[in-house]
Amino acid sequence: MRLGLALGYWGRDGGLDDLALAVAADRIGYDVAWVAEAYSSDAVSVLGWLAGRTERISIGSAVMQIPARSPAATAMAAATLDTLSDGRFRLGLGVSGPQVSEGWHGAPFGRPLERTREYVETVRTVLTRSVVERAGPHYPLPLPGGPGKALRLAFRPLRPDVPVYLAAVGDRSMALAGEIADGWLSAFTAPSRMADSIAALGLGRRAGRPFDVVAQVQTVVGDDPEHCADRVRKHVALYVGGMGSSSQNFYHRLVSRMGYERAADEVQRAYLAGDRAAAEAALPFELLDEVSLLGPVDRIAARMQAYREAGVTTLTAMLAGVEPADRQAAVEAVAAAHQQSRMGQRG
Repeated sequence: MRLGLALGYWGRDGGLDDLALAVAADRIGYDVAWVAEAYSSDAVSVLGWLAGRTERISIGSAVMQIPARSPAATAMAAATLDTLSDGRFRLGLGVSGPQVSEGWHGAPFGRPLERTREYVETVRTVLTRSVVERAGPHYPLPLPGGPGKALRLAFRPLRPDVPVYLAAVGDRSMALAGEIADGWLSAFTAPSRMADSIAALGLGRRAGRPFDVVAQVQTVVGDDPEHCADRVRKHVALYVGGMGSSSQNFYHRLVSRMGYERAADEVQRAYLAGDRAAAEAALPFELLDEVSLLGPVDRIAARMQAYREAGVTTLTAMLAGVEPADRQAAVEAVAAAHQQSRMGQRG
């Protein structure tokens, strides 16, 4: 199991010093550094910065939003980033949610699975430098009835097969990821529930093709696991309570399926009513502990081993609530836990 680092949304908590964590992760031996975007900093600019400041570590988007760019624009960015980084780029994609897709990007959210399939097919076509001609229905190229001309990418990228990852939460979207992608970017992943996730991905139908199961896990290193859990409450409450409406929130559904339906409802009610403190307090420690890495290095190492045994192939640490001055030490502590878990596997 490889080790990744999630840099999240740049500019929220830090600046270039925060991004420099990727340079430290490169030196320490992390496998990949991921960058996110929503409606603040964009992923492509940050990834370009990382491409020029790192040497060995892979760089990836987790995720670039599908509604934010045309498939051709995404493929151009992927080809450019992969070439600039000497073949170290991984293209993570996600549909976002209806509030961001329609409220920020002005792009329809309907039929997200159809859109994703067509989008990925177009991106792959561009990367192979084939002439792009597609009937649609979501991304027709060229536009019918107009002066547009069918084109192909005008430079030769380093790799025509840049790895594509899909962020997916529901069973249908996970099945699509298992079918058309090279990896899955998970959310709120618990080792005890990985068997169901792998079944939903349908990896047994891939006939030996490699597939990267990426668990993105909130991580806090400290002496007291319950105190560490308090550092992840804000993030989990935001997603379970605020990422969507009362009728459509993918993360609320996910946590409910995990057996925490009552807690998910309480979190959502409080969050949408504007009481963030109550929303955070409604999250049980058992849920936070199940989907996070919390506590001292030894405890985190044991939890990493559980993720490895459950089928995770890349564990990505999302440093939660860590002050800027402590982030370098946290990156090193997580790497030490990973090394310890590997030694335990050998033993």
